[in-house]
Amino acid sequence: MTSIIPIFLFFLVVSSSICPVYSSDTSNQQNAKNQTFRPEEELQKLKAIKSRLKKINKPAIKTIQSPDGDIIDCVETHLQLAFDHPKLKGQRPLDPPVRPNGHNPTGMRSVDFQLWSFSGESCPEGTIPVRRTTEEDMLRASSVRRFGRKPRRHVRRDTNSNGHEHAVGYVTGDQYYGAKASINVWAPKVANQYEFSLSQMWVISGSFGDDLNTIEAGWQVSPELYGDNYPRFFTYWTTDAYQATGCYNLLCSGFVQTNNRVAIGAAISPTSGYNGGQFDISLLVWKDPKHGNWWLEFGSGILVGYWPSFLFTHLRDHASMVQFGGEVVNSRPSGFHTSTQMGSGHFAGEGFGKASYFRNLQVVDWDNNLIPLSNLKVLADHPNCYDIQGGINRVWGNYFYYGGPGRNVRCP
Repeated sequence: MTSIIPIFLFFLVVSSSICPVYSSDTSNQQNAKNQTFRPEEELQKLKAIKSRLKKINKPAIKTIQSPDGDIIDCVETHLQLAFDHPKLKGQRPLDPPVRPNGHNPTGMRSVDFQLWSFSGESCPEGTIPVRRTTEEDMLRASSVRRFGRKPRRHVRRDTNSNGHEHAVGYVTGDQYYGAKASINVWAPKVANQYEFSLSQMWVISGSFGDDLNTIEAGWQVSPELYGDNYPRFFTYWTTDAYQATGCYNLLCSGFVQTNNRVAIGAAISPTSGYNGGQFDISLLVWKDPKHGNWWLEFGSGILVGYWPSFLFTHLRDHASMVQFGGEVVNSRPSGFHTSTQMGSGHFAGEGFGKASYFRNLQVVDWDNNLIPLSNLKVLADHPNCYDIQGGINRVWGNYFYYGGPGRNVRCP
């Protein structure tokens, strides 16, 4: 279950739990009957998976094998899943919008930051690279219907993280039309398939009830979603607090991709090393003043695509909060705090080259100006497990270090 709870009252929280059920002797026979393998149900599930895969995986004009095992399909841009949406049928992607004032992209630098591109192969103009979804991907999900979505949850208004722990910086109390950050990329250890570790930014609006709207982008390690422990570039959106709308990446009709070099959901490489080279990705999300759509830019001038404004309710106008930071799932394996790492797996106090960071944090104002943050606040749910330290300087602007190892002597 994921929630967003602006501090003091709100915080973004995702929570899920697995609870074994123990029955009394009088019900053992009934439970045994219920747990009997049912070939008819399994057959129906496989049929549902095949049907969903047919919907998600569009015909490709070219296929690329990635070194990490992914298959990348080059799909004609106007045939991507987004255009199955009734309001997009028959249309084509929009032209690039006006960038925010104060944003000066230096041009189309190399986008070879993903493993699949290392083969030297690329998708032709007029297509987009799409990570192919497999039957194994769907079998790892809690259900076929919920595949590619975060679990449903009630949005909480307290600091009980319900198994999900965060270290975040945030701004609230104004109207926001976008956000930008450079996010340090690591490959944190994730203890088991039911946990994840992510670093992202959230653009948020709504009442923090059932009408919550979010736009999200960053990197994540999620064995359940991807079947491995690579950090992967991801996006997410919802318009009803993660109930029936939205999804990760391109797994539903929503985000419209326009770029033929970036594969959303694909593994990122290189990653940062402890006391070694540091690598970060810059992300900008902003609202096009002309059409109202929310665009995503990677790096220095590389447009990835956009979320159409009609997907949203509150975000059709503006955001009321922007949040940056890390999050992990703590399923308390064996009754102890998880050893799943956040960021680099080291605490904020270790600093550059050791702790993970967000730098050059900015927001977009009502007049499409990219401006520094004026009131960044930082908070960690459980600072003995994962912590955060903010700062500001002339080179990095607003920044913070964050993360931690999870289970340790002070975090049992």
